[in-house]
Amino acid sequence: QVQLVESGGGLVQAGGSLRLSCEASGSIFAINDMGWYRQAPGKQRELVAGITSGGSANYADSVKGRFTISRDNAKKTMYLQMNSLKAEDTAVYYCNAEVQTRRLTGIRVSDYWGQGTQVTVSS
Repeated sequence: QVQLVESGGGLVQAGGSLRLSCEASGSIFAINDMGWYRQAPGKQRELVAGITSGGSANYADSVKGRFTISRDNAKKTMYLQMNSLKAEDTAVYYCNAEVQTRRLTGIRVSDYWGQGTQVTVSS
């Protein structure tokens, strides 16, 4: 069983910073791509930033220059440093990971989601 647990959300004033963490646990053989998504009330879930196992990152245009995604493969943990936060960044933030697990028949690749962490930016 694989679990992703996010932490670090909260209430912050506009212009402030937060750092989100996502720790993976369970019977993990390896982790491929990871990403942060967010969903604001009444809106669809959207990709905020993604990172490959080698550390290559991509960002939504709305967060470029303000957010930085990173990961520590040894700790099976991904981070999202969010600076210069805006009211429009308010959302539930979810982490996602493509995880390899070892089965009797070989390696299985599955997609996992965390439970989400609320980020609220007051203007």
